[in-house]
Amino acid sequence: MTKTQTTTTKLTANEEKFAQALYQAYTTQQPLTEKDWQSTVTDDASAYQVQARLTALKNEAVGGYKVSLTSEQTQKMFDSDSPLYGAQVKSHFLAAPVTRSLKTLMEPLVEVELEFRAKEDLKPTDSLSDLMKKTTVAAGMEVPDSRFADWFPKLSKYMVMSDAAVGGLVLHGKEFDTNKVFNDVAAATNVKCELFHDEKKVTEGLSSEVLGNPLKSLHWLVTKLAEQGKTFSAGQMVSSGTFVLPPKLTVGNWSARFDHGLGNVDFKVTD
Repeated sequence: MTKTQTTTTKLTANEEKFAQALYQAYTTQQPLTEKDWQSTVTDDASAYQVQARLTALKNEAVGGYKVSLTSEQTQKMFDSDSPLYGAQVKSHFLAAPVTRSLKTLMEPLVEVELEFRAKEDLKPTDSLSDLMKKTTVAAGMEVPDSRFADWFPKLSKYMVMSDAAVGGLVLHGKEFDTNKVFNDVAAATNVKCELFHDEKKVTEGLSSEVLGNPLKSLHWLVTKLAEQGKTFSAGQMVSSGTFVLPPKLTVGNWSARFDHGLGNVDFKVTD
């Protein structure tokens, strides 16, 4: 039995009930109400256990992860002093351009991020320079979504963690070897992205918003997974953290436009 399987057997009856309710919300798109569940998980360990059970219920390979709360602003909003992660199933990582109906989502937002994919298993002993050599990087647009009604920015940290870090979709552009895009670790701090909706600029941000450097977010994740007996494996991708405070996703044509030769990520949202 793996350590991951072991952790999923330790849920209390209420935690199991919560994981099942999250899964039903995931499959039916009928949102939960936070006050019905907020006393069920009260620490990181139990929240990650519920998330692991939710992931198992999805019965699909984990394609990677998303890292949330990677800026001082978002940590304050969710009363946290560190990031958190959510496992994401493989079918929710999509190569842009993508078209989706808004009806397939619940209460989605839109974020711009760098996406890193492991070319080989990543280790907590890897330096940031090592991680550059072992990964590809791509322009990204993440669509956070939640199984809770009226969730942003009101949902508590433990609810976010239990709900797979409010994972929705991860869209990515063309992948490049990270160490060919960036000459050194410091270069990853000054990636700029502009977000457009129907050709009107909505917002812009810099990669330095992500723990000072998105490679630090990747390193945090690899280390956190290792602490839990898990490995960030070859082929898996991470959405490393948003450059901007996310606006609400609405119908129309969204485009995240990155410099450093990373290109665009285009997302058409229909009714």
